[in-house]
Amino acid sequence: MKRGIQFQIPNEYGSFLGEILKPIKIADYDWFVGGEESYLVVKNSLGESLFPNRVMGMAGEELQTMINDNKYYLIFANLKAYPRGTAIIDIETYEDYVESDCQLALLVIDSSYVTVYIKDAEIREEMLEHIKRIGYEALDYITDDNDVRTKLSVW
Repeated sequence: MKRGIQFQIPNEYGSFLGEILKPIKIADYDWFVGGEESYLVVKNSLGESLFPNRVMGMAGEELQTMINDNKYYLIFANLKAYPRGTAIIDIETYEDYVESDCQLALLVIDSSYVTVYIKDAEIREEMLEHIKRIGYEALDYITDDNDVRTKLSVW
């Protein structure tokens, strides 16, 4: 069974979260933001933290503006999408994810390695095709057979 997709992004400054999430209606969700390590880029140097705090329920419009209108450097990122109005929790395992209302979990590790779990098969296929068009490297499905992740976190 397909769980999501994984791929690699360039280890450089950019607006990668905005690019990756283009096929998703970001504003339709409330978001868990793990407050991991990523920085705004100001005058070609690292500035303040992109996500200074852990947020349980960032409005989709706010997240969309943040990730589309800024240049940043991702080191670690942990974003999870929940339908508006549902309880937002930080899910720890794939089993927790399956049983939760969380619809999408996006994890960035070591600036380059991206994992996106997506429950909706149609959205998962749209995301795969979108990532193919962008040309990110090492694109592959995450399946029951190849998913080695034990936790849905970046630490």
